[in-house]
Amino acid sequence: MGSTIREVRSEREGDVYYDVRHSSGLRVFIYPKERYNSAYAVFGTKYGSIDNCFRTSGQREPRRVPNGIAHYLEHKLFESEEGDAFARYAKTGACANAYTTFDKTCYLFSCSDHVYESLEILLDFVQHPYFTEQTVKKEQGIIGQEIRMYDDTPGWRVLFNLLEALYHTHPVKIDIAGTTESIARITPALLYECYGTFYNLNNMALCVAGGVDPDRVLALCDRMLKPSKPVAVRRIFDPEPESIVTPRREQKLSVAVPLFELGFKESVAGGRADERQLAATDILLEALAAPASPLYRRLLDAGLINEASFASEYFEGPGYACVLFAGESKNPDRAAEMIRAEADRFRREGIGREAFRRAKNAVFGRNVGALDQVESIANSMIAMDFAGRELFSYLSAVAQTDEASVLARLDTQLRPETSALSVVTPIA
Repeated sequence: MGSTIREVRSEREGDVYYDVRHSSGLRVFIYPKERYNSAYAVFGTKYGSIDNCFRTSGQREPRRVPNGIAHYLEHKLFESEEGDAFARYAKTGACANAYTTFDKTCYLFSCSDHVYESLEILLDFVQHPYFTEQTVKKEQGIIGQEIRMYDDTPGWRVLFNLLEALYHTHPVKIDIAGTTESIARITPALLYECYGTFYNLNNMALCVAGGVDPDRVLALCDRMLKPSKPVAVRRIFDPEPESIVTPRREQKLSVAVPLFELGFKESVAGGRADERQLAATDILLEALAAPASPLYRRLLDAGLINEASFASEYFEGPGYACVLFAGESKNPDRAAEMIRAEADRFRREGIGREAFRRAKNAVFGRNVGALDQVESIANSMIAMDFAGRELFSYLSAVAQTDEASVLARLDTQLRPETSALSVVTPIA
């Protein structure tokens, strides 16, 4: 069976990309940008830190693996018998990197020249794992040092303390890198097992954006991709109550000003948000707490936040979802109280025509503007695909969202009874 190619066009934005279901099983997105000299590619798999318990179609019992193994595998995949992938990229001039999140692992590069040679390197090393006892043991020391560093990083700890306050059982509360004890149990055999399970091309996607020729990209895919049979993988999570664990967590670390993360947990019984729900949430957060909002001004005038650190986001993935607010504050509890109060005011009074219009235009403009950045295009497209969404459909949803749809999200979001506050305060 050959590849199928679908042209996806947005009349509103005037852009087009190609959605390819390659004969190998890989989903390929090619987003050409005329007159662009730069290019960016990301090759990712739906495999992240939360995937510590799973079952494939050929297994009777769930398989539980050490925490941190997805991140560990990402580190090791750059190595091969021939050498390090970074050394190969150095010859093409590309800037390469990788990242592991809670629900995905991605390998990427950006370049202004030799894009097809760099793409060949990407497709090659990701498809050729090489793990030995010696190299795996060596990495344990490196990642162990990284884990210890993050244990003392205030911004990292304030987030995970919050997730531990919100979630009873879901592995999203576990550090992406695992612990020094969990990574000590990782072996080459375990790495190969997880690689074979999650690095199946049917579980992956490639996105290439920028000054590229779609035909040349596809020709390279035809030559480099090894056909793979689909492997059905089911993530297995223990039941997660809708309630939170505790409303407040505090830790003392070496900071000059207290840090806080305020989270509002929500039910995921209905599955992940679709494009319309995501658009409504993004507009809600813009209206509630963006720099143009009344709440932001009150917090700033009271000295409860600063412009450099305050932010909000919708944080969600398989089996978890919450709205987060974060920043530095001399009085985190008072800042959290004001955020909760403003959400309650929206429920009672609505957003207001002008505030809603301003928030909607800001979200739409920011996302359309991101279509001029090849890095943003590629990362957004692969994240959207893994979440079962589509980029242009999301932009259309933002354009079509009304205030009633935004306020309807408050039925499940920003509920004070499912909120928790995490604070990191200075050591006395």
